[in-house]
Amino acid sequence: MSGLIEKLKSTHDLTDAELLEFLGSPQPEDLLFAAADAERRRQYGDAVYLRGLIEFTNYCKNNCYYCGIRAGNPHAERYRLTDDEILACCKEGYALGYRTFVLQGGEDPYYTDDRICALVSAIAAQHPDCRITLSIGEKSRESYQRYYDAGARRYLLRHETADPAHYRKLHPDSMSLENRKRCLFDLREIGYQVGSGFMIGSPYQTHECIVEDIRFLQRLQPDMIGVGPYITHRETPFAEMPSGDLHFSLKIIAMLRLLFPKALIPATTAFGSLHPQGREKALRAGANVMMPNLSPTAVRKLYDLYENKICTGEAAAQCSGCLAQRIRSAGYRAVSDPGDSLAYREKTAKSGTDR
Repeated sequence: MSGLIEKLKSTHDLTDAELLEFLGSPQPEDLLFAAADAERRRQYGDAVYLRGLIEFTNYCKNNCYYCGIRAGNPHAERYRLTDDEILACCKEGYALGYRTFVLQGGEDPYYTDDRICALVSAIAAQHPDCRITLSIGEKSRESYQRYYDAGARRYLLRHETADPAHYRKLHPDSMSLENRKRCLFDLREIGYQVGSGFMIGSPYQTHECIVEDIRFLQRLQPDMIGVGPYITHRETPFAEMPSGDLHFSLKIIAMLRLLFPKALIPATTAFGSLHPQGREKALRAGANVMMPNLSPTAVRKLYDLYENKICTGEAAAQCSGCLAQRIRSAGYRAVSDPGDSLAYREKTAKSGTDR
């Protein structure tokens, strides 16, 4: 197996058969994680980029079978933050040193393009030196262009699975994998820094599904790849399904770092929800982004995509201090830089443009 790690290090790719062998065989974790950490240090040094996360609405029109805020959950307590509340979150985050704000929510029809554009413009006017990231689901190309023109420069849209048969097992017929992929390539063409990714250990996922995910990501070439262990929720059709495995998820993080050396890879909250040191373990396996929560503590527990989510009771300043300490303890350095991907930096350096 060390031979596959060496090939990943040198070529940043494997054949389908080699990927399946890699996924299905025990790994010498010390060698794998050391290789991934060396690669992230070669590309990004010891920097861990912080993004201030604002979960501004938990309304969603969709019924994804794995999600706790799905429209079909009758027990979800719904909320929307006001524009003033969102701007206050950004102001607090800015004071804490964050230079990227991530507005994340369900696909909430209340938020028309006009409302989103007004909100993005207000944040851009208040914090012109910051990056604004949206994570609000599938939209038309025209909508994405409007958000970009208003000042949004990053968009997160995890594809969740690139395998059509697997997609159908996770989503209702009203949703389409083809449309999800269309959205991602539209975003790329408009000029966004694009983030995508998938759940690890989701119901019915096979190693072949993960190979398909990797091939899709190689076609898309996203700036950020967000993956994390699937965690079940009692108010979904998958309530009795097991959650994903921490060690296998860490292996995927390390593999992605070696496959996509220039990508930004977050140590997601899901890792910390599975293990007290889960996010630190993800950093040591090659991740280099963390997303502290800036949402008001009163609503954090309501944005429950999965059960036992951590950091729902801490104030933003507490969360910031805790994360900085965790990052130091793992051997890295939290930075306030907006944290553009290396691919984006290289592209803008060539064109002489920014933002």
